[in-house]
Amino acid sequence: MGTGGDIEPRLLRAFTAVADELHFTRAAARLYLAQQALSRDVRRLERELGVELFVRTTRQVTLTADGRRLLPYARRVLAAHEELAAAFTDDGDRPLLVDIGAPVSTAGLVLAAARCAAPGLELVARFHSGLTGAAAELLAGRLDVSFGRVAGLPPAVLGALEHRPVRYERMAVLLPDDHRLAALTRVPVGALAGETLYAGAGNPATAEWTSLAAGLFAEFGIGMAAPFPEITGEEEFVRIVRGRGWSVLASTEFIAVPGMVVRPLVDPVPLSPISLVRRRGRRHPGVDALFASAAELGDAHGWLRRPPGCWLPSEDAVLMAGTRS
Repeated sequence: MGTGGDIEPRLLRAFTAVADELHFTRAAARLYLAQQALSRDVRRLERELGVELFVRTTRQVTLTADGRRLLPYARRVLAAHEELAAAFTDDGDRPLLVDIGAPVSTAGLVLAAARCAAPGLELVARFHSGLTGAAAELLAGRLDVSFGRVAGLPPAVLGALEHRPVRYERMAVLLPDDHRLAALTRVPVGALAGETLYAGAGNPATAEWTSLAAGLFAEFGIGMAAPFPEITGEEEFVRIVRGRGWSVLASTEFIAVPGMVVRPLVDPVPLSPISLVRRRGRRHPGVDALFASAAELGDAHGWLRRPPGCWLPSEDAVLMAGTRS
């Protein structure tokens, strides 16, 4: 076995998870990683040590003799690393500020589940209108966690944050109840060709959502509503949308609007990828509770399963698979 140089704890964490589960898919879920990223970390550790740690077949995964030899050392290193981090972290007693965007949202479901799972922690909701705006608050230390589409963030901002995939939300359309398509239970995307939809244009805080919508609209001949100043609060949103007679690009997790209906989009199903995003470098048990709750909800409801023939930009697919953690 080689010396291995300075081995990153992340690689040892990947190794011990696979050693415990003897299954790459289960180990990846336990670490909230894509399986491809987990396999890459294990292969890198094997290269650094100059040994093979697992015997992989189509039916099973087993530890090699070198893998069994490494395991107790890896556990001790990781325990010491956690102890060191805890000794210089005092975040556990303070409230965790969690941006959920809107009360009716994937993030809202995750927050509610985390509060039930960890009632002794203070998880305080914030309601920023988009991840682009929330990212600035994260980097400034005024917010701890947010949720949203990371592919829409500038590379320099994205590189300063950690993110883990939570859900592929299915996109929908919010229609006036007298709209020609309102009687449908599901609306084909192509049926919106020639329509004009509001998608947050003019609100810099939701630029990641508007850019996702722009890609979808360009492909299917849908018009983007003219830029409009940021709309703050549910009551104001309802007033303006109804007053202007807008149809709105939304997700299936959306507020009820009197006189309007939410209809899922199909043929194809367009997806809005949601990740949990946090500041780097500081630990808090509330973040662990959010991660665990997101994973449980995702497993129960298939949040990270993509339907066949769905619509998803390639950059989103890459970032959701190549999780930063």
